[in-house]
Amino acid sequence: MNQSAPDASAGPQAGPGPAAGRPPRRAGRNLPAAIGVGVGLGAVLVLSLFVRREAFLVLASAAVLCGCVEMVRAFRARHLRIPVLPPVAGTLAMLPGAYLGGGETLFVAYVLTVLAVLVYRLVSSGGDHGSPLVVPAVRDVAAGVFIVSYGPLLAGFAMLMLAADDGPWRVLLFVLLVVGSDVGGYAAGVLFGRHPMAPTVSPKKSWEGTAGSVLVGALAGALALPLALGGPWWGGLLLGVVTVAVAVLGDLSESMLKRDLGIKDMGTLLPGHGGVMDRLDSLLPAAPVVHLLLLWLLGP
Repeated sequence: MNQSAPDASAGPQAGPGPAAGRPPRRAGRNLPAAIGVGVGLGAVLVLSLFVRREAFLVLASAAVLCGCVEMVRAFRARHLRIPVLPPVAGTLAMLPGAYLGGGETLFVAYVLTVLAVLVYRLVSSGGDHGSPLVVPAVRDVAAGVFIVSYGPLLAGFAMLMLAADDGPWRVLLFVLLVVGSDVGGYAAGVLFGRHPMAPTVSPKKSWEGTAGSVLVGALAGALALPLALGGPWWGGLLLGVVTVAVAVLGDLSESMLKRDLGIKDMGTLLPGHGGVMDRLDSLLPAAPVVHLLLLWLLGP
């Protein structure tokens, strides 16, 4: 989620912010390509939601699979022994399991995936006799559990939303809030951004951009919840503000991770956006929060 010019997570630290009166920052990415890809993805998402829910399930599973593979590759570049198979198998179990079997199935699939990460690390340590395994093993397992938690587990909550009677509208509202926050934060950051929010993590994200995210998210929630799902406007306002807060934290967390890994983007699959995980970084942490708030506001 970009709240000003997109973050150069792995590059050198940005210089001091522009002085008062200088022109606002400009976008650092290929903006036409980013807009084109974003509009195309949005159209596919809406069609998949309202033509057949299972199509969205397939689309979401494919996106999470790509994101997990991107993270595995990024971690391996820092000499972490992360398996591909457990995150892939876990995604294929957790997302359909959440949609078809509910939260209990999601939880069981997650536990089994974590066990698969542990078993893989145990088996792969056989060729390391004589080396100090304890710290590397803990590090490798922690990274593997992080990937399956950050990717398929959080995405599973979107599938729980999808399974409700009005599931397509819940998912659409969820995506609308996060994307609206992203767009509002980007515009406000580019036009007015002067005060960095977290300069050591994401130098180009500003407090002004965050204010734009909150404003757009709150307005979108207050309008969309009553119109799409018949919920109270104040509930939509609350939902928008909380979603923005979680999305911003999720975006900053991934920026911190990328800076530590020494990379700018998790991948290059999406022109103007980076990798798939670079587009999911705000959506994934917000999914469980939106799901639980909608349960409180609307019921199952």
